[in-house]
Amino acid sequence: MLYREVANFYNLYKGKKCIIGYTHQNRNLYAFHVGSDYGKQFIAVYAVHAREFITARLALKHIKEGVKKGGGWVIPLLNPDGVAICENGNPMWKANGRGVDINCNFDADWGTGSLNTRRRGRENCIGDYPFSECESAALSRFTLKIKPSFTLAFHTKGGEIYWEYGGCGDERGAEIISGFTGYIPKKIVGSAGGYKDWCIQKLGIPAYTIECGFDELTHPIERLRDVKECFGLLKYFTENYEK
Repeated sequence: MLYREVANFYNLYKGKKCIIGYTHQNRNLYAFHVGSDYGKQFIAVYAVHAREFITARLALKHIKEGVKKGGGWVIPLLNPDGVAICENGNPMWKANGRGVDINCNFDADWGTGSLNTRRRGRENCIGDYPFSECESAALSRFTLKIKPSFTLAFHTKGGEIYWEYGGCGDERGAEIISGFTGYIPKKIVGSAGGYKDWCIQKLGIPAYTIECGFDELTHPIERLRDVKECFGLLKYFTENYEK
């Protein structure tokens, strides 16, 4: 099971690490530090949506690759409860264990997305209020504590990079990611309440959602090599973004 894989990786990891919180089902939310403690720091988060669990294995690869410039925190598995649902016979499940879409639960025009619903289920439920979910609350607290220079959220799929919210954002970072991966920078409309949205609107920092894997793939992506264009991306981005 993926949660056990990440937990074992955490137990063996020799670098700085911590648990940023716990899910409703009492699973740990693990974070790993890579690179230097000095200079600007980032946060990279993966497996926000359950059926996009391949990004957790991408995160472990990114941790092993490390970064050469600056440093930051990698959170491989933000939604372990939802991933467990996927692994136990519901492979298209997107939400967390309470039927709430974590990426609709941040305080950025919460509840105004075109597909938002209050009905709990596999996707699109906004929750009872912003940060009602253990996972979004833990990530927001950790982000406020770290005060990152930028954030990256790895999702699947479509080969696109979302970098803008409410007329704000830093397109240059999306162009760096695009040059490395071949993905297309894009403004997305009709979406709200995401981690990227909150980072841009409320924290005023650049934030990027990266839809790993090209659109011809189908959910859930199970082979890591199907997102191979993202191998080395974290290392590359940190080396080039601050230039």
